[in-house]
Amino acid sequence: MEGRLLLGVDVGTTSIKVAVIDENAKVLGISSSPYRMITPNQEYAQIDTEDMWQSYLKCLRLLFEEKEIEPSRIAGISISSLCPGLAAIGENGKILVDPIIYSDRRSTEEAEIIKAAVGEDRLFEITGNTAMAGAISGTSMLWIKRNLADIYEKTKYFGHVNTLMAFKMTGKFAIDYSNASYTALFETTGGLKWSGFLCDRIGISMDKLPPLMGSTDVVGGLNEAALIKLGIPAGTPVVIGGADTPCATLAAGVTKGGDVCESVGTTNVLTICVDEPKFDRSFINRCHVVEGTWIYQGAMSHTGASYQWFRDEFCQDLLEKASGSSKKAFDMMNEEASRANPGCDGVVFLPYMMGERSPIWDPFARGVFFGISLHTTRKEMNRAIMEGCGYGLRQMAEIAEKVTGRKITEFSSIGGGAKSEVWAQIKADITGRNIKILDINDMAPIGAALLAGVGAGVFQNIYEASEKVEKKVYKEVISSRKHDEVYEKQYTVYTRLYPQIKDLYRVGITI
Repeated sequence: MEGRLLLGVDVGTTSIKVAVIDENAKVLGISSSPYRMITPNQEYAQIDTEDMWQSYLKCLRLLFEEKEIEPSRIAGISISSLCPGLAAIGENGKILVDPIIYSDRRSTEEAEIIKAAVGEDRLFEITGNTAMAGAISGTSMLWIKRNLADIYEKTKYFGHVNTLMAFKMTGKFAIDYSNASYTALFETTGGLKWSGFLCDRIGISMDKLPPLMGSTDVVGGLNEAALIKLGIPAGTPVVIGGADTPCATLAAGVTKGGDVCESVGTTNVLTICVDEPKFDRSFINRCHVVEGTWIYQGAMSHTGASYQWFRDEFCQDLLEKASGSSKKAFDMMNEEASRANPGCDGVVFLPYMMGERSPIWDPFARGVFFGISLHTTRKEMNRAIMEGCGYGLRQMAEIAEKVTGRKITEFSSIGGGAKSEVWAQIKADITGRNIKILDINDMAPIGAALLAGVGAGVFQNIYEASEKVEKKVYKEVISSRKHDEVYEKQYTVYTRLYPQIKDLYRVGITI
C-alpha cells in the first residue's frame, strides 16, 4: 500500500515554494513560482495576494503533473511564511489590505508612537523585541488604524501570511506563536498569549487578533474548491505552521538549546535555539516552532540583496558573459572576489541597504562603502560585500555567546546562497567558526511539511520529524587563522563605523 504524503508551502519574499515529502521525510518534489509585489514607492512593500495564490496553484500543478505526485495521498498540509506579512482580513474573508512585509517602511512614525506609549524597556520585557516599521507588524496595524480608519473598522482579523493561507484553505483563522512573536502584542517571554496591556496601550483591539495555536496544531480541514479539484482530499488537515526561518531551521535539525544555524538568501540570519526566554535587544527574539524553545535571530536584512544589487548595477559584463544566467554570473563574481586581498585593501561595507534589524534596529540606515581609494577596483568592492556579511555574523555570534554563556564553535548553513564556497570560507575565516554547508537548499517548505506530519499524526513528535530529514553535508568549511590580523582590524572598523555615522542617516535621507 502506498504511504501518506505531506505538503509544505513556503511563501517567501518574491516567490512561493511547495515541497512534498513521504513518511520518511524523503523529498519527492519541490516546485517554485514567482509572484508580484506591490511597491508603488520605496516605502511600500506588499504581497499581491491574488498573484501569490495563483502561484501556489501553479506550484501544485507542477508537482502533480510533472513530478507525477498523486494528490490523493496527501495526508497533511502546513504553511511556512516570511515574517511579518501583515494582512487585514474582513468579515467575509475579503483581503482589505494585502500583506505588508518586513521591508515596508511606511509605519516609522507608528513605531515611535508604540515605543512612547509602552516604554521601550516594558515592551522588550513582554515581547522580547522593540518596535520597528514593517519588521514588527503592530506598527503596520497602527498605521492602518491611523490612516485607513474605515478599513480598520471593517477588519475582522489582522493576520500574518500563514493566517491568510490557512483561511483560504479552511475558512478558519489562526496564527502560530512564532509569527505572533513579531507583532508587539504577544507575551513572548511569559504567558504565550495576546497581551491586554499592550493592546490597550497601543490602541489595537484584541478582538481583531486571530486565535493562537502551536505550530503543529490543525486549523481545520481542507475545503478550498481549487485544491480539491486538483485531487487533494477534502478534509485534509491543514496545520498552521510557522515563520520561514523557524521552519527552515527545524528541517536543519535546530530543535534544542545550543543548536545554531545560518540561513543564506536575500537576508542572512544566524539562528540560535535556547530553552529559556532570556533575550538580548540586538536580536529578533521569538518562539520556535518547537514547543518549549525560543530562538534568537541575528537577522541581517539585505546581505544577499546587496550582492544581487551589485551584480545588476556593476557587473552587467559578467551577466552578459553568463548569457543571462544569474547563477553563472554569481560564480564569476565569486571568482573575481577571490582575487581581491582579504580585508579588501581597507574597504569595509555596511550592508544596511534599506534599514536594518539586527543588531542596530534602524530604519534610516543605508549601505556604506568605507575606505575607498584611487586604487580600489571592482573586485575589492565585490569582496567587501561578502566580508560585511562575515563581520555581521561574527557580531551576532559574539552577542549570542555573551547572553547564553555557550561558545559557538561551528554552525550549519542552509539556503540558496549557502553553497558559495568563496563566501563560506570568508565567513568562516572572519567569524573563527567552522561551517557545515548542508546539501539541500529549500528547507522552509520541508520544515512546513514536517509540521504537517506531526499535526496529521504521521510523525509521533517534532523531534522524530526533524531527525528523519537527511542532513547530508555538502562541504565542511574550516576556519583558517592566516588572515586573523587583517580581519581583526577590519572588524574593528565595521563595529565602530555605524555608531560614528548613525545620526547622519537622518539628514537628507527619506525612508
